[in-house]
Amino acid sequence: MTARVLIVDDIPINVRLLQARLAAEYYEVVTASSGPEAIEICNSSQVDIVLLDVMMPGMDGFEVCRRLKANPKTHHVPVLMVTALDQPSDRVRGLEVGADDFLTKPVDDMALVARVKSLVRLKTLTDELRARAQTGQQMAIEDALRAMDSTSTKGGSVLVIDSDARHGERVKSYLSDEHNVDVLTEPADAVFQVSGANYETVLISMALTDFDPLRVCSQIRTMGHTRTLPIILMADEADKPLVLRALDLGINDFVMRPVERNELAARVRTQIRRQRYTLELRESVNTTMAQAVTDDMTGLYNRRYFDRHLNVMLGKAQQQGRDMALMILDIDHFKAVNDTHGHDIGDAVLKEFALRLKRNIRGIDLACRFGGEEFVVLMPDTDYRQAEAVAERVRQSIGDRSFEVGAGRPLSVTVSAGLALNETAADTPETLIKRADVALYRAKREGRNRVIFDAA
Repeated sequence: MTARVLIVDDIPINVRLLQARLAAEYYEVVTASSGPEAIEICNSSQVDIVLLDVMMPGMDGFEVCRRLKANPKTHHVPVLMVTALDQPSDRVRGLEVGADDFLTKPVDDMALVARVKSLVRLKTLTDELRARAQTGQQMAIEDALRAMDSTSTKGGSVLVIDSDARHGERVKSYLSDEHNVDVLTEPADAVFQVSGANYETVLISMALTDFDPLRVCSQIRTMGHTRTLPIILMADEADKPLVLRALDLGINDFVMRPVERNELAARVRTQIRRQRYTLELRESVNTTMAQAVTDDMTGLYNRRYFDRHLNVMLGKAQQQGRDMALMILDIDHFKAVNDTHGHDIGDAVLKEFALRLKRNIRGIDLACRFGGEEFVVLMPDTDYRQAEAVAERVRQSIGDRSFEVGAGRPLSVTVSAGLALNETAADTPETLIKRADVALYRAKREGRNRVIFDAA
């Protein structure tokens, strides 16, 4: 996943070091040498994350961060503060003025990449939700953005997973004045525990006895209702390679041992604030979208909404040089279902299909009913490999388990899919749909129940 990173530092050598490290990870880097210049860049161009030095002449990093977070136009841009200050109070101040994270100089390469990856992932999801709101034109997006400031972080529900009961209780004591904290000493019960409660953040020790902490993360991420649950790892110096792997599983943050209580409390508050804000933004999108842009039967967006949103997202992808994929799906032999079992059973199949589709795409993907038994999925920031993985997951979720829809016996249903990528500046919504459609018909001709990529 690429992103546009703004580095703000008045010392050129610091800028060059960070620039070289991020360029090696294929990020696009822009630079500023002062606070006012950084604010101007954020106001006038697309920035996905800001790496902000604290100690600068004139306007320090704390003030720059405060101004960025006070501006509705830049409020959602993640800020990663970088400084030589090493006191816990300085780190806490950085988080509390609105910074999304904090790094201490000299910057550890692993920590830098880890924080940037995590924040870029958050920014991508937030951008997609904002784009959907703007496309619908009925959501009060300014109210949703202001909600971040007013979102309380008190009374959070936190789960600590640590096989060392004493360490778990110590972590609980750091947080219990502000939050409701449970400690789980049996990591094997983690899935059961998170299924039975509405946790807002999970802290997982990397030093679990006889249990892989990354497996705990993976299990939490594969469950539908906890897929976006914030996860913070508590790691030792020797755990750094595993922390990088954990980032690919979707963890949100990590703290190094020995755990400093004020920094831990600030990071937990940050994750709870993000979680509550994201849930509020999702709810606002869902409740304010008029029926004119949704399909009554499946609850997915309809063709009218998709056409408008595709136009917006394709233009954005082309302007920023980003990947985007489009998938068209068609239920195989659907006419036979209607002819044999009746339209009520056909409708039930469509509803169940939509449910499985939504469960097996990612949070940033947009699923719509294209018409009849055809569906479409728009996948921002998605390359060939990622698109293929999503498509195969959807295909298997449909074909691997029969549909129990009251037809007297379970129905075997399969789906064919055609995929196309945004490849040239000459692409239009019409040409992209056409290429995906051609790929879909190839899938039909070649035997159905398969995924075919456009060969343009």
